[in-house]
Amino acid sequence: MMGRATFRFYAELNDFLPRDRRFRDIEYDFFGTPTVKDAIEALGVPHVEVDLILANGEPVDFSYHLRDGDRIAVYPVFESLDISGISPLRARPLRRPRFVADVHLGKLVRLLRLLGIDVVQPADPDDEGLVRISREEGRVLLTRDRHLLKHGGLTHGYYVRADDAVEQAREVLRRFDLWGAVRPFTRCPVCNGRLEPVPKEDVLGEIPPRTAAWLEDYSRCRSCGKLYWPGTHYRRLREVIDRVLSGRPGRPSAPEGQERPGQL
Repeated sequence: MMGRATFRFYAELNDFLPRDRRFRDIEYDFFGTPTVKDAIEALGVPHVEVDLILANGEPVDFSYHLRDGDRIAVYPVFESLDISGISPLRARPLRRPRFVADVHLGKLVRLLRLLGIDVVQPADPDDEGLVRISREEGRVLLTRDRHLLKHGGLTHGYYVRADDAVEQAREVLRRFDLWGAVRPFTRCPVCNGRLEPVPKEDVLGEIPPRTAAWLEDYSRCRSCGKLYWPGTHYRRLREVIDRVLSGRPGRPSAPEGQERPGQL
């Protein structure tokens, strides 16, 4: 039996649609009684990007079966807004988002870590490994692979739109409302571990004599043990961080007193 439903996608969900289908009603023809999840992904939108579905004005979950004449409204993820009382799709948003990134987002990973954001990146994971980490550790999967976001076992994911790493970092901070979570130079850019200050006298054997002669502040990664200090690259990294934070609404630069420098 053939039916027809009308879909309307809102906000950034339109990024996944052909240009001639964006921000307008889409007529979707179907046979039998497919689920709304199958229809949404058939139209090109990964299910993990969706946080609210209304069928004829009423919230439904992904298992809802389409009926002829249905009007379906589809809204994007509201990680920074708890709509669990309205939407039956997920029990709760990730109030403190953490991330796992695929191998193609290395520059973004390093920059997010410099900003103090918790993001892991397995060396050479397959799709199943990324999905497993996302589910077991409660991490949002960041990727440029739309097919991966349609994996049936994935519950939290985000398609990174921008190409440039600075723009990508702004995008993630904006999308998950993480501006207030930024703490520059508090994570190891190599392994994602936390940095903690160490007394100069404890690391004299690990630092160049010229550096020890004038610098007093040092930090060490709790996870990999790498030692950091504000060296020659610090100014360049600070400029990159300032470029990212210049996109913060109403805040052109990083808040005072929220950084700990490192030799990066």
